[in-house]
Amino acid sequence: MLTWLTQFSPHFQPLNLFRYITFRTGGATATALFFVFFFGPRIIAALRIKQGKGQPIRLDGPQSHLLTKKGTPTMGGLMILSGLIVSTLLWANLRNHYVWVVLFVTTGFGLIGFYDDYLKVSKQSHKGFPGRIRLLLEVGIAGAACYAMMLLGTPHTTSLAFPAINGFAVDLGLFFLVVGPFVIVAAGNAVNLTDGLDGLAIVPVMIAAGTFGVIAYLAGNAIFSTYLGINFVPGAGELSVVTGAVIGAGLGFLWFNAPPAQIFMGDTGSLALGGLLGAVAVAVKHEIVLAIVGGLFVLETLSVIVQVISFKLTGRRVFKMAPIHHHFEQLGWSEPQVVVRFWIIAFVLALIGLSTLKLR
Repeated sequence: MLTWLTQFSPHFQPLNLFRYITFRTGGATATALFFVFFFGPRIIAALRIKQGKGQPIRLDGPQSHLLTKKGTPTMGGLMILSGLIVSTLLWANLRNHYVWVVLFVTTGFGLIGFYDDYLKVSKQSHKGFPGRIRLLLEVGIAGAACYAMMLLGTPHTTSLAFPAINGFAVDLGLFFLVVGPFVIVAAGNAVNLTDGLDGLAIVPVMIAAGTFGVIAYLAGNAIFSTYLGINFVPGAGELSVVTGAVIGAGLGFLWFNAPPAQIFMGDTGSLALGGLLGAVAVAVKHEIVLAIVGGLFVLETLSVIVQVISFKLTGRRVFKMAPIHHHFEQLGWSEPQVVVRFWIIAFVLALIGLSTLKLR
C-alpha cells in the first residue's frame, strides 16, 4: 500500500525508499513485530476469557504437560496472522499477484485451523475438524492457488527445479496441479505436527521464512538469478516482504509463547504458516529446497508416519512417543533442551538449503 508514496518522490526524494524491496521488508518486519507486541496481551486476555479451560492437553502425552500447560489458551495464531496480514497489506506492492496468492493460502489454511481449534476448545476434546473434510478443503485451497499461479505466472511456473544442478528443471505441465498442492498441504500439516512444545514451531518457521525471503529476492531479480543459475520468476521478490512480516509477527508471538507459554499457536497459526511456506516455495520454484530448509518439519512428519505404520503392521512402536519431540522428552530431555536443540537443527538445515544456490 505504501508503495503509492513513490509517485511523490520527485517532490520528496526520501520517498524513493519505498521502491526498494529490502527497505519494505524491514518495514514489514518491524510493523508486524510491534503490532503483535501491542495487541498481543489484549488478544491473550480475550481468548483466556472466551476459552475458559484453554486447549485440551493429551492425557497420553508427557505427564509434565498436564501440570504446566493445562488452562493455557490456544488460537494464538490469530496474533500472528493479524500482524502478518496488516503488515503485508501496508508494505507490499498490492499489484503483485504472488502476494495475493500467498495471502489466500495463508488465510484459507488459517480459517481451517481456527475452526479446528474452536471445536477442540468448545468440546474439550482432541477430535476437531474431521480429517478427510479438512484435507479436502486444504487441497481445494492449495489447488486454486496453484492454478492461479499457472494463469498469472511465467513459463517456468509448472517446472520443478532440482537444487545444485544448474538450469535443470522438469516441466510438469498439468501434473503441476498435483505436485504444487501436495507441497503446500504437506508443509501446512508438517508445521502443524511440529507445534507441540513452547516455542518449538515458531522459531524454525521464522528461520525458514527468512531463508525463503532471501531466495524469493534472488529469484525475482534477473541479474542475481542468472548469476546463480536459478529460475527467474518476475515479481517473486515481493514475497520477501511477506516473509519479513512472518519473522516480525513470529518474534512478537515468541515473546508470549516462550516457556512457560502464555498462549499456544494452535492449528490457527501452525497450519497457516506451513501453508504460507509451501506457497512461497512453489511460487519461487524451490519446492525441493523447502524439504531441506524445513527438514525438521519433515522429520516430525516422518516420525508420525513410521510410528503409525510400524504399530499397524507389527504392533510395536519405533519411538516412545510421536511426533519425535515427545520421544526425546520421554528419553529424559527437558522441554527447553528439546526446543533449543531443534532450533539449532533448523538453523543448520537452513544454511544447507541456502548453500544449494551456489553449489551448481
